[in-house]
Amino acid sequence: MTGEPMQIVQGLGASAGIAIGRAVCLRTRARDVYRFPIAEDKIDAEVERLHQAVERASQELQRVRRRDFEGVKEDLSGIFEAHLLLLRDATFLGRVEGRIRDEHVNAEWAVERSTEELAQQFQKIENEYLRERGQDLLDVGGTLLRMLQGISHHELSELEDDVIIVADDLPPAEAVRLGREQVVGFALEGGGRTSHTAIIARSLQVPAVTGLEKVTLAVTDEDPVIVDGSEGKVILHPTAEALEDYRGRQRRLEAEKEQSLATRDLPATTADGTAVALMANIDLPEEIDEAVSFGAAGVGLYRSEFLYIERSPELPTEEEHIALYRRLAEAMAPHPVIIRTYDLGGRKLAREMMDTREANPVLGLRGIRLTMARPEIFRTQLRALYRAGVHGEISMMLPLVSTLEEIRRFKEFAREIQAELAAEGLEYRRDLPLGVMIEVPSAALISDLLAPEVDFFSIGTNDLIQYSLAVDRNNDQVAGLYQPLHPGLLRMLGSIVGNARAHGIQVGICGEMASDPRLAPILLGLGLRRLSMSPRQVPAVKAAVRSVSIEEVESLTTECLGLSTAAEIETRVDRFLSGRTL
Repeated sequence: MTGEPMQIVQGLGASAGIAIGRAVCLRTRARDVYRFPIAEDKIDAEVERLHQAVERASQELQRVRRRDFEGVKEDLSGIFEAHLLLLRDATFLGRVEGRIRDEHVNAEWAVERSTEELAQQFQKIENEYLRERGQDLLDVGGTLLRMLQGISHHELSELEDDVIIVADDLPPAEAVRLGREQVVGFALEGGGRTSHTAIIARSLQVPAVTGLEKVTLAVTDEDPVIVDGSEGKVILHPTAEALEDYRGRQRRLEAEKEQSLATRDLPATTADGTAVALMANIDLPEEIDEAVSFGAAGVGLYRSEFLYIERSPELPTEEEHIALYRRLAEAMAPHPVIIRTYDLGGRKLAREMMDTREANPVLGLRGIRLTMARPEIFRTQLRALYRAGVHGEISMMLPLVSTLEEIRRFKEFAREIQAELAAEGLEYRRDLPLGVMIEVPSAALISDLLAPEVDFFSIGTNDLIQYSLAVDRNNDQVAGLYQPLHPGLLRMLGSIVGNARAHGIQVGICGEMASDPRLAPILLGLGLRRLSMSPRQVPAVKAAVRSVSIEEVESLTTECLGLSTAAEIETRVDRFLSGRTL
């Protein structure tokens, strides 16, 4: 124990489970930069502080290049070479040092102002390649600021104990890398239950809690920490009694997991014999074996953008796409596998991977919009999908569709791809099933018009709730307004299912609602028979399905659709579930 009093910090449970370990604090966001006057006799010392920060930044870049990019293409390693050159560039450093000496200001202010000025000059250059070097300069300036402000990254391979990452924020690519090392838990100030980082944590079975306000200020490296991802709690400086309690909880969770695996071969049928397909949402290759072991009846959603995240900044090759899609199809045979085309949203992914600079890319150029705006990038994926289709029951699904025109334009693009493959004499599947995500209110409202154009719908409730209720799903300030049982949402789901059935196409759900066994009766009552979820949730949802009959859930749903608020519906569902074992 450290002698510090035990403290419980409440956040949002982003990935279930319990982790116990020692804290490693990461501060990935540079703090605000302020202008401070420096006395004449302190100027030389301030310049020396700048030079020391440059040296530390150089060492970090060299370490990252050696560790993470060993054996990769020279052009990727060249990114770090360019950053190292910029750190030593006489024009850049001369401007920073000159500002310290001439204006008598602190090094942080000098770095930020000089970086911004030079980056603005780069933006005026007509040559696109040279203009892009302005972004390199901004990245280097950010690294230098982190060194000056004492924000550095850890070399986790040097640590022996289980590690809990306590961070202000964690980019998806970092989450993948850290989750594959000896990191056992994440405690994050930023993010939400459905952020990319949270999804990765669940994929890697790393317990995670997000929305922990100022948690990085309450912890230092090596402090003992408990992450309770199920209840959304982080316990700092736990007592011996608390540690023993949570170790007992870990053992019970492991026993429950083993018990869940024992239900793998039970059919997912209701008490009156209606079959329900319980499928898996997959993000990372590690989850394929997990999906099989928990008895998932196929993959209802493979989020293919994570292939990008893993390989960033390199783009996956056509053969790499094919290998992964074939692996999914063969592992899940004879069940279907649905591959969602890239849904690269969010400011970081848009800037780093797709070369877009939008104020709000989540509502901008992403999903199907980005597919059609950057066909040269998505051509590789589409070629691979058609070629991989000959190896199993693979389907293609388009994200963020909001208009009928988008589907028709995509079909024209797809026909070009097929003609290209045929001209090259390559084997491909001509009738690859095409589906769309219904996750935008406009798509839900015109689902009767979209249905004749495609083979299936999959309802993405994460975004559909967010856009329908005008609630940022990653903002803990409005988390209480994110209501899956909102009457408006349930009516919308009923309309989508009805339109799909009327046109004879399949309809499923792949958002977080499908993972909650307590919501299964409502989803079944709405007419859904294909639910896709985190692989670990399949046994719990299967138990819920087996505990009800279609007649009673349809009656429950009809009653709920007549209620006025989410709270009223939740109370009615709780009463229905009372006494049942889920």
